[in-house]
Amino acid sequence: MNYTTVSVERKEHVGVITLDRSENYNTFNVPMAKDLNNALIELENDIEIRVIVVKGKGKNFCAGIDVNDLEGKTNLQYLNWVELMEKMCITIANMGKPVIASVQRIAVANGIGLVAAADLAVAAENAKFGATAVNVGLFCMGPAVPLSRCLGRKKALELLITGDIIDAKEAEKIGLINKVVPKDKLEEETMNLAFKIASKSPLAVQLGKKSFYKMSDLEYSKALELSNNHFATLCTTEDAHEGVDAFLNKREAKWKLR
Repeated sequence: MNYTTVSVERKEHVGVITLDRSENYNTFNVPMAKDLNNALIELENDIEIRVIVVKGKGKNFCAGIDVNDLEGKTNLQYLNWVELMEKMCITIANMGKPVIASVQRIAVANGIGLVAAADLAVAAENAKFGATAVNVGLFCMGPAVPLSRCLGRKKALELLITGDIIDAKEAEKIGLINKVVPKDKLEEETMNLAFKIASKSPLAVQLGKKSFYKMSDLEYSKALELSNNHFATLCTTEDAHEGVDAFLNKREAKWKLR
């Protein structure tokens, strides 16, 4: 597909989506919200791609929603608009392929929401994070949903109601990101993680991720029931038998593409 506000690259089994509004700090407008969602779906449907990386062009990851788009809407228009801004959260959660956020410098408002919505996140040591909408009389209500799930209620609410900016070390400490790396190693470390995951069975990873999201919001016994059924299904696949046989015979597994 042709995109105007993101670019898409393929590096072996890894798809890379780059937010490409660097002159506007990679803020979300309607075209970028649509482009990002469509690019995620395109790579999800690409049989050769196993892992997806999302990063920002230029100095920053994403500084939220473009406030130039804020004025002059009815309530219904605001609802349709904000649903589009947050659509990537639902898309990522419904996808089988893992999505890794690769974060440099600023990730605030909808930017921190995208980081929280991503399955994993690697950040440069100079990265800064914040749910900053409250500082301009708004509230990061969309980002609050993935933030509350990866940080817990009190820490997520602290960020949301103070608008405070935290650094990469603090973000790692509270569980917002997985790893902090030197800024000149960000791309290398992100791709190392992506290639590591891409080396696993695509079927196992994708079924496992979908099961993880489905069970996360269920009552405990129902979550176990669902995950047990998913594991039983996975045990019947060619990749499961191939992986066990490769392990027992000390050889490299040959996975099916999914």
